[in-house]
Amino acid sequence: MNITSQQYDSIVAICRSLFINKMKDYGSAWRILRLPSLTDQIFIKAQRIRSLQENEVRKVDEDETGEFIGIINYSIMALIQLELGVVDQPDLNVEEATELYDAKVKLTKDLMEAKNHDYGEAWREMRVSSLTDLILQKLLRVKQIEDNKGKTLVSEGIDANYQDMINYAVFALILSNKA
Repeated sequence: MNITSQQYDSIVAICRSLFINKMKDYGSAWRILRLPSLTDQIFIKAQRIRSLQENEVRKVDEDETGEFIGIINYSIMALIQLELGVVDQPDLNVEEATELYDAKVKLTKDLMEAKNHDYGEAWREMRVSSLTDLILQKLLRVKQIEDNKGKTLVSEGIDANYQDMINYAVFALILSNKA
């Protein structure tokens, strides 16, 4: 499990660095995005990954790595939006946003470690394509919950689904030897 923790931290460090650099370039303009908009951004990235996995011909010379990183960062933004709410104008500086980012990563990593304990790191035997499908499934669940105005009868909430997407994307990057 120690190797997983190190690999996880390595992937998150890459994502965090990109998040911070984009905050320096654009500020917190993402704070105006409503949850369905963030969900749709994640959906587009997951669909692109699936297309890259299925299509032999690529018209843009990029691999899946950037899209998985995007899923991680947009999911963390969604978790922040769930906590703080949507605003009309950017309201976070780099330090504030990074502190929130780190807090969401900690909660999500803690969840991963608890599930890894219970599941015995079964994800290591999975295919990256299966992790992509699980992310897409989680996205469809989130869209349904959003359409239901956040109400669920017996299911986990939106936050747990975003956390699972983060963890699945980290696992996919680890399995792709990006850690």
